[in-house]
Amino acid sequence: MNFAERFPGATILPFDGKVPQIHETAFVAPGARIIGDVTIGPQASIWYNCVLRGDIHRIEVGARSNVQDGSVFHVEGPRPDTDGCPTIIGEDCVIGHMAVVHGATLANKAFVGMGAIAMDGCHVGEGAMLGAGALLSPGKSIPPREIWIGRAAKRFRTMDAAQVEKIRFQAERYCALAERHMAALHGKTET
Repeated sequence: MNFAERFPGATILPFDGKVPQIHETAFVAPGARIIGDVTIGPQASIWYNCVLRGDIHRIEVGARSNVQDGSVFHVEGPRPDTDGCPTIIGEDCVIGHMAVVHGATLANKAFVGMGAIAMDGCHVGEGAMLGAGALLSPGKSIPPREIWIGRAAKRFRTMDAAQVEKIRFQAERYCALAERHMAALHGKTET
């Protein structure tokens, strides 16, 4: 099945000979824009009106991660002082609505809240959280299981077990929700 049949209403385009690679179990919602060197893993979901533009470096979204409505992913290309910054999203990550991830890396089970911004060369550690509306300035790293909030983001506290479980729950919920949306797009009804 081609992209237009699999993901009606989404724009999926090659750029400079790089064609997006989207796993057969992934979901891309109508209105999403996937361009160039982008890889989307198994059961990952890219929701309505997201933009993932891999034109000057690569973007990877790991298995079961979700990129929620209106989020924008871009990259930093090579310059004389750097090889550039890809955007790498690990497995089971949750990226809230309207987030911006630009040349940053999220380890497995990381969480980026609604409207948060992660800039070039940032790293969000495993099971860590960048809170809603926060700005993680270039080159900053959030250690595993820490919560950072504010503009500029600073350490708030360590996550407790219930918060770590909530990220896992949200990742699983979005996998199931993506299957339902995909079925609806293809005219299949729930029984």
